[in-house]
Amino acid sequence: MTVVVRTRQTSSNRPMIDAPDAISIMTNGTPNILIVEDDRQTRDLIVRYLHEHSFAVHAATNGREMDRHLSQNRIDLIVLDLMLPGEDGLSLCRRVRMESMTPIIILTAKGEDLDRILGLEMGADDYLPKPFNPRELLARINAVLRRQASGLAAGATATRLKFQGWIIDLRLRELRDPEGAQVPLTSAEFDLLQAFCERAGRILTRDNLLSMTRGRPGANFGRSIDVLVSRVRRKIDRSEETSVIKTVRTGGYIFTPVVEEA
Repeated sequence: MTVVVRTRQTSSNRPMIDAPDAISIMTNGTPNILIVEDDRQTRDLIVRYLHEHSFAVHAATNGREMDRHLSQNRIDLIVLDLMLPGEDGLSLCRRVRMESMTPIIILTAKGEDLDRILGLEMGADDYLPKPFNPRELLARINAVLRRQASGLAAGATATRLKFQGWIIDLRLRELRDPEGAQVPLTSAEFDLLQAFCERAGRILTRDNLLSMTRGRPGANFGRSIDVLVSRVRRKIDRSEETSVIKTVRTGGYIFTPVVEEA
């Protein structure tokens, strides 16, 4: 089963689907997924498929409805289409990331690397181009939720690590700068920094990093790692000239600081 979606133009007089039209399935004890997609056929198909796989699913058609769901429910992950009426998906992604670390998977129909790269730079944890198979979306959702859960579960045995005054708490999944202020990281950014800290001084290829964070090697996803590295650099580097993550020509990356238990 494959969802075929074509890029389309939106207009101000386009009929909107009111909240009662959006399917919402409330289930206690299961992950709550919010689908933000204005195409009714695509949205309903995703909602039904995830519901069949025991997720609690909420659906929204625009940013206003998304905000309402986020204010009224505990949302564990957002599946966010980029082509939306009114405020577009990139703007919504940036706005959500400023307020919370809720994982975000973006959907794009444009089929261009630029859209996916921009989404990752805005703080998305993963992306899926249209057309897509619902089974792949399900696999992406499970992978993101597993990464988040494994980080929380690791608290029983993990320690805090420090480098150049920075503290990364593997139990709380927090990063604090040398002044003690917490630095917000997305789930994917934390996973990447943890991989670097636990393997400091070693050259890590893009495929190495993919297997440690996303688990899907390949040329297209290698570019995603480059974007993720850039995001982490912006948050922990004091200057571009003294980056703690060095690029190794044809090799990947190396985390240069000495890392110790805190």
